[in-house]
Amino acid sequence: MVMHVGLLGLRVFFGLVLASHGAQKLFGWFGGDGVAGTAAAFETMGFQPGRPFAVIAGLTEMSGGLLLAAGLAFPLATAMVIGVMINAVNASWGSGFYEGTETPMLFAAVAVALAFTGPGRYALDAGRPWQRTGTRWALGSVGLGVATALLTLLIKG
Repeated sequence: MVMHVGLLGLRVFFGLVLASHGAQKLFGWFGGDGVAGTAAAFETMGFQPGRPFAVIAGLTEMSGGLLLAAGLAFPLATAMVIGVMINAVNASWGSGFYEGTETPMLFAAVAVALAFTGPGRYALDAGRPWQRTGTRWALGSVGLGVATALLTLLIKG
């Protein structure tokens, strides 16, 4: 039971932090730049045109974070976070590890770990017919996250 409470706390906190980052990009909440400011920043990182990439990143962070917090569609949620964080690592790579790369790396690592642990007992997926956990689903989640990140990086150019 203690492990499930720990997973609940981790999921909710981590998911809401991610969702708030998405809200910064989409709506300018929590001191964010909104779509226009995020798009301009993305263009300086080579994501052109910046607007669609900003919207996709914001929606992915926000919805992936909310799904993680709720423990719903968990393999999809972890894949979403993994994919967007790989792109964030790529974008910040030149700045150095302690200048912005460590946070998306940590977020990606937490998402990978959660993909393998599953959401725990206190999740909307728990005990439902659609619940999907286990090694194959975790590997599929990681694979989907990596594949979508690579596709995004290819499209970005």
